[in-house]
Amino acid sequence: MTTPLMSLTWTDHLSGRQGFLVVDRLVRGVSSGGLRMREGCTLDEVTGLARGMTMKEALHYNPEGRYIPLGGAKGGIDCDPQDPLAYPLLVRYLRAMKPYIERFWTTGEDLGLSQDLVDRAAAEAGLVSSVQAVYPLLDDETAARRRLADAFAVEVDGIGLDELVGGCGVAEAVLAALDRAGVPHAGTRVAVQGLGTMGGATARFLTRAGLTVVAVADTKGTIANPAGLDVEALLAARDAYGTVDRAALRPGDRELPGDAWLSADAEVLVPAAVSYAIDTADQEHVTARWIVEAANMPVLPEAEELLAARGVTVLPDVVVNSGTNAWWWWTLFGDIGPYADEAFAHTRRSMRTLVEQMLARAEADGTTPRAAAHAIVADRLPVIAERFGWYR
Repeated sequence: MTTPLMSLTWTDHLSGRQGFLVVDRLVRGVSSGGLRMREGCTLDEVTGLARGMTMKEALHYNPEGRYIPLGGAKGGIDCDPQDPLAYPLLVRYLRAMKPYIERFWTTGEDLGLSQDLVDRAAAEAGLVSSVQAVYPLLDDETAARRRLADAFAVEVDGIGLDELVGGCGVAEAVLAALDRAGVPHAGTRVAVQGLGTMGGATARFLTRAGLTVVAVADTKGTIANPAGLDVEALLAARDAYGTVDRAALRPGDRELPGDAWLSADAEVLVPAAVSYAIDTADQEHVTARWIVEAANMPVLPEAEELLAARGVTVLPDVVVNSGTNAWWWWTLFGDIGPYADEAFAHTRRSMRTLVEQMLARAEADGTTPRAAAHAIVADRLPVIAERFGWYR
């Protein structure tokens, strides 16, 4: 395990709360990785996330594409995003990180923060954009920025394209795994933890692909229905934090404890909320065949080993949830235009290719999908380094 290029801890002078920035690597002098806000966020957590971003960037390297991978980075703030003091804290953090964001850290939304909120706070902190460090690498900055702005203005069924594309990628990862195993989409049951941006979009795309979502969990507990939930109705009844208004439940929907999604009678579990959601004790309740990591680092390594020994396949976050980050750069660099159909089609093709490569490598090497993903990254990093110069 390599040491990050840069790791820093910031202490807010007003509240005493801490924020973190970890730059794992630089490629062409720039790194990419979102900013999360949650109570209990730690430097170790952000370090692991930054390392994962280096992998996500390398996995999407296409020598024929315009998008050239960046290095990996991540930011984090130890604060409940619903705290009334959270927004001014975010502004102060971004103001403190301004020199890094201007020069070599491109960032955006992550757990606890929406892109709209990040953009508003960045402007208040005196930044041109949260991704301005990448501008010098663009062939035509004006056209690229216009293209990205146009893409963020696109809505599908009242939901922003930026909120949907990540879930499209997660859903395609699920479908690729099912197809490789010869399992039909119709009749396959899914349980989702978290109905925020990523979890909600994933549930929508899986339902439209013919799968049945039988359980979803939010901060109030688990909502379950073995005959299938009305996903669209639940999405319409969410608040800004992904919590469902229980008044929208149908007579057959049941309210269960928060961890009931783990033991749902389903073939696929999608943890799409917090890190460290499944530990060694939790994994004992899992009866699903696949766990598809829409969240970052939701399955602890020790739990994954036990799951693998029981025949449960974990599709890792570095592949599964990489679509959102890649979509930003495909759009900005000009591999795709600011259109929903084009974004979804490109995401589906790229994610399916990645998942199939990963699963084929895992089968050939007799290892886990995560180990296979690491092996693919290890193959690609020297190529990126040789072509673009890198890291340190």
